[in-house]
Amino acid sequence: MPSTTISISRFYYVYVLESLKDKKRYVGYTTNLPERIKAHKKGLSFATKFRLPIKLIYFEGCTNIRDAKRREKYFKKSGGRKFLSKRLIEYYQSKL
Repeated sequence: MPSTTISISRFYYVYVLESLKDKKRYVGYTTNLPERIKAHKKGLSFATKFRLPIKLIYFEGCTNIRDAKRREKYFKKSGGRKFLSKRLIEYYQSKL
């Protein structure tokens, strides 16, 4: 019987951060999610350093960089924002 193990050498992560200061979201992508989140939390990213503290609220893994960039772009548009609001309904309801 053939093996069903998939060998994947690299993931591209699309992630969503929420600013605990102004409640706005930031969407990005990276190959090293833990290190990227650490950099954001240390204020090393211009896009989020004035909105600290931040919290990781969602991420997805892609095996292709073009797919990750496309997904990031989608999340930044109205359809993607609606998707995230529906996808994270429990997260937002728990904050009430």
